[in-house]
Amino acid sequence: MDSSFVVVEKDLTMTDAAASAAAATASSKAKAAEWDLTASISPHLDLHMMFPLLEYVDSLITADLVPYTHSDVAASRLALLRPTHMVDYAMDIYRELSGADAEIPKEMEAQKEEVFKKLEELRTGCVKFDELCRDDAERTKLIAAGQWNVQSLSSNPNLDVTPAVIETYRKLAKFNYDCGDYQSARDMLENYLSLFASPPLPDAEGDGDDDDVDDDRRSSGKKDQDQDQQDQKQKQQVGDQSMYYLTKVDTDLLQILWGRLSCEILVENWEGATVALTACKNAIEKLAATNQLSPLEALKQRTWLMHWSLFVKWNTGGSKGLESMVELFFTERYLQAITTVAPHLLRYLTAAVLLVKRRVAKQSDNSRSNNGGLDSRRLLKDLIRTMQHCDYTDPIVEFVDCLCVKFDFDGAQEKLAECRHLLETDFFLCKQTALFVEEARVFVFENYCRIHNKVDLMTLGQKLAMDEQAAERWIVDLIRNANLDAKIDTEERCVVMGTDVRSTYERVIDKTRDLNVRSGTLVQNMTNVLNESRKEKARRARAALEEE
Repeated sequence: MDSSFVVVEKDLTMTDAAASAAAATASSKAKAAEWDLTASISPHLDLHMMFPLLEYVDSLITADLVPYTHSDVAASRLALLRPTHMVDYAMDIYRELSGADAEIPKEMEAQKEEVFKKLEELRTGCVKFDELCRDDAERTKLIAAGQWNVQSLSSNPNLDVTPAVIETYRKLAKFNYDCGDYQSARDMLENYLSLFASPPLPDAEGDGDDDDVDDDRRSSGKKDQDQDQQDQKQKQQVGDQSMYYLTKVDTDLLQILWGRLSCEILVENWEGATVALTACKNAIEKLAATNQLSPLEALKQRTWLMHWSLFVKWNTGGSKGLESMVELFFTERYLQAITTVAPHLLRYLTAAVLLVKRRVAKQSDNSRSNNGGLDSRRLLKDLIRTMQHCDYTDPIVEFVDCLCVKFDFDGAQEKLAECRHLLETDFFLCKQTALFVEEARVFVFENYCRIHNKVDLMTLGQKLAMDEQAAERWIVDLIRNANLDAKIDTEERCVVMGTDVRSTYERVIDKTRDLNVRSGTLVQNMTNVLNESRKEKARRARAALEEE
């Protein structure tokens, strides 16, 4: 054979392989763009929250995982920066797009001067209240006297703090936020909220001087002081602890709570963000219950809350954050928002259910209770019911559909491979890729073994996208760590499942476990109906007497 022909054949083979690899990469990028939810999520986020998402997209471009370009992301950043006061950042992005030597537009320079001028004006306008917030001794004194509120501060001529000064302070907090100074904005909003809060008074502290117990006057004075504090505590109206002890909430304070939550997210204080998220949720529900929010506005607010919660719940350590997210998303009112306004949130709900399912099941088995509102047996049923009402799909959703609805294990294997790439390119899920794949394999194993008493290791390895030896090691670890009732037959190279026969007594107990709770709820509902009926009859009787 001619050696030149061999060389040409090798070159053609290498060219075909390179072309195939390029085609696979292009297809992978196209799918990543198809699965990208940035455009769907962004309308429900604050503008500043988009910058972390765009930074992550930039890293994906560097890793050649998405079909976008760095200039596309830079142009998006510049468009987002226009309504803000982060002029220096906007100038850096402009140079990135136009070149390092590009001349900065005059409107940007003018905007920068205007920002500094406005910032100084706001600082001057609220300097008295700012100094008071920084004076810990004076502030503590005013709080103890019950004078740390807008009315008391504005009526004190020595402080020179008027409602207009406090409003300027709020505007300065918003201005700092728009400048990208999230920590300062967070601290200022904390001070502002404290004016409308009523936390419980601290307990009286002892003086620690045990040698003066014989001093009757000091002892008597201390008793009188303690009695005064007890009387003051009884008279005090303590605010709602879940909303920073606010004594009331209105739409204006709700905006402040949203600002506090946004600041906590952007400074990545996830513990504080969890508290702020709860405060926003409770405020929304209170305003909706008192008709201060229309049903449509309440639906919009709940949709925002679920989107903002993605930052908090997927960054909270452990699975507690995901469990609370699942519980929130499965709440009837929030589930309505998913099915009608934001079906793309089904991706995150499905992923969270798969990640917490085993933990919830283990806790349910240990406590034999409903696990604080979550029940592993109902999680998948509720998820599948939600999937049927959502006009949305992606590999994660299709993976569950293949296993739980179609029982298509080959299809589930294909979707699991796609899930890995989707997880790597999703801002919220990327840190959970390895854990998700592990839990997904367990899910496949559980479903496959549920309909088979004996499973060939090679077949099971194919279903789990693993070779036979790796599948055997993985199953051994699973049996050991998860207390799975199964064993491996080394001679026949198969997994033999144990039979879990439950007695009639256990089945009856499971069926009637929450019967008392349901009966109590039914009795309470009937009592409420009867009370309302009696009140209505009384009102009609009074109306009839008045007419006579």
